[in-house]
Amino acid sequence: MNETDMENLSIRRLDSVEPGFASALRQVLAFEASEDEAIDRAAAQILADVRARGDDAVLEYTRRFDRVEASSMGALELSQAQLEAALEDLEPKRRAALEAAAARVRAYHEKQKIECGSHSWEYTESDGTMLGQKVTPLDRVGLYVPGGKAAYPSSVLMNAIPARVAGVKEVIMVVPTPGGVRNELVLAAAQIAGVDRVFTIGGAQAVGALAYGTATLPQVDKIVGPGNAYVAAAKRRVFGTVGIDMIAGPSEILVICDGTTDPDWVAMDLFSQAEHDELAQSILLCPDAEYLNRVEASIQRQLPTMPRREVIAASLAGRGALIKVRDMEEACEIANAIAPEHLEISAENPRQWSEKIRHAGAIFLGRYTSESLGDYCAGPNHVLPTSRTARFSSPLGVYDFQKRSSLIEVSEGGAQMLGQIAAELAYGEGLQAHARSAEYRFKRS
Repeated sequence: MNETDMENLSIRRLDSVEPGFASALRQVLAFEASEDEAIDRAAAQILADVRARGDDAVLEYTRRFDRVEASSMGALELSQAQLEAALEDLEPKRRAALEAAAARVRAYHEKQKIECGSHSWEYTESDGTMLGQKVTPLDRVGLYVPGGKAAYPSSVLMNAIPARVAGVKEVIMVVPTPGGVRNELVLAAAQIAGVDRVFTIGGAQAVGALAYGTATLPQVDKIVGPGNAYVAAAKRRVFGTVGIDMIAGPSEILVICDGTTDPDWVAMDLFSQAEHDELAQSILLCPDAEYLNRVEASIQRQLPTMPRREVIAASLAGRGALIKVRDMEEACEIANAIAPEHLEISAENPRQWSEKIRHAGAIFLGRYTSESLGDYCAGPNHVLPTSRTARFSSPLGVYDFQKRSSLIEVSEGGAQMLGQIAAELAYGEGLQAHARSAEYRFKRS
């Protein structure tokens, strides 16, 4: 998109009272993740090779794709001293910001651990039978972090800290270093977050090493963290061998505004997601048509000042929308249908409207709550469901790094009562061994 195109950026305008609005909205929301068969085949081949040849395959792909020569996997592992040096070498203001963000993320997830049923429990019935649930953290988690200059240290904090709070014994991070270039801020974040081991590998080969294990890198129980199309394809394929967090789509923001917020603020909030990616989505819902005009004018005025203006312009032109709604009630109904990753309620009484929201990854209440604060330092996790999966999915949290086991201890008396029920149902299903297993525990007269 050239400068002339940006000066005449046309962002889609919709009105909920117009015929065909529902169809037009579906078109705006339509996004099919490209299931590129060539990418999927390449990822499958790399995974099979890593599974068969382990370290040697990982070293070969690292030479080929990242242009990094290493004689062994051990040479690609960073020491704790190197992580500590990355932290110590940070400019003081940057280090203070990183540590403050980490402290807030940790505090939030500590609270989450208490409130979200992260403790084992049990109860005893009148005949002495005990029933309950045991909550245990995962043993080992792998964290994938994209490499290069566009790496995101905030993602290290958001993925590693909840794992640590959950009680995961070992967190292993993989991060590619194309051309041998390391992102020191990412390494500093790993040190602050308590990452145990860091390997400078990436791509589908790193996912394979985490999922299957090699002589040097042990197999993990779950892989979390964002990556490119090859990483996403590899994560999708190893699911079942290990757990994964999610396959994330492009970033999304939906702003509900009553027209009382500075339009420059709202325009910049829309930019904040649009600058991620040409496929990112930024939508504004408002009952005031004149306010939408003011936001559109602000977009046109501010866009040329943005360093990533070409990406923002492509995103807004391709997947953005300014939508006039009948009222704030309807805005909330539409928001629930969209089920956005990020939802800002920029209004005088945000809590009144938040009570009507059922589907959103994160809800930002009030005009002072910019989505970017949630990305970096508010405390709640910024790993959120995209592509309308907020209808049935949740943000990454402590609970994603724990599992639950049922506890059953049946007393002699309980075996008599439960055994009769179980045997009757087992005979009904034609499973005689099940029935007899229960009956053998009956008291004999």
